[in-house]
Amino acid sequence: MNSKAHWEAVYATKPTEAVSWYEAAPTRSIALLTDAGLTVASRVLDVGGGDSLLPGALVALGVRHITVLDLSGAALNRAQARLGDRATGVEWLEGDVTTVELPPDGYDLWHDRAVFHFLTDAEDRALYVASATRSVRVGGSVIIATFAPDGPTRCSGLDVVRYSPEGLAAEFGPGFVLRHGFRDVHQTPTGAEQRFAFAVLSRV
Repeated sequence: MNSKAHWEAVYATKPTEAVSWYEAAPTRSIALLTDAGLTVASRVLDVGGGDSLLPGALVALGVRHITVLDLSGAALNRAQARLGDRATGVEWLEGDVTTVELPPDGYDLWHDRAVFHFLTDAEDRALYVASATRSVRVGGSVIIATFAPDGPTRCSGLDVVRYSPEGLAAEFGPGFVLRHGFRDVHQTPTGAEQRFAFAVLSRV
């Protein structure tokens, strides 16, 4: 099963609150985006955010330029249905972050909670970084979260690559500098703990 088929099947069979990465409120992401300079005029890209609650939280804050990119059309449809009329304030892109064409210097803030660690192929990681380098303006920020070195080795039946904040910065290379890095613990809907690493990178 290819990646798109895998994720379409996940969102066709599991409700929002049943996936392990579910958060009842995107408190951490909003705080990090705010610290990175979020305003109502910020151009925000949420990578893999199809069925998260972050787009709705950003709409509620009055952010006017929100783009959600996800491989799964089912995930995007679910989020749009949840937002109702407010979904028109968001641009919804169905595509693969490693191949989709994004506008050069098109974003002030790039947010990715738990997509990058699924890229087990070095070539895919290089394509992801190249996309972020083109699409995030100089002075903008990338906020990225992956499983930490002592986090899970698999998620949703797929292998992952685990990182420290410094390891994430090394993957992104000289186009970015690590401004802030830390560890966090996510509690899944079943009560399990997953250790995450967060990195806030500045585009230079």
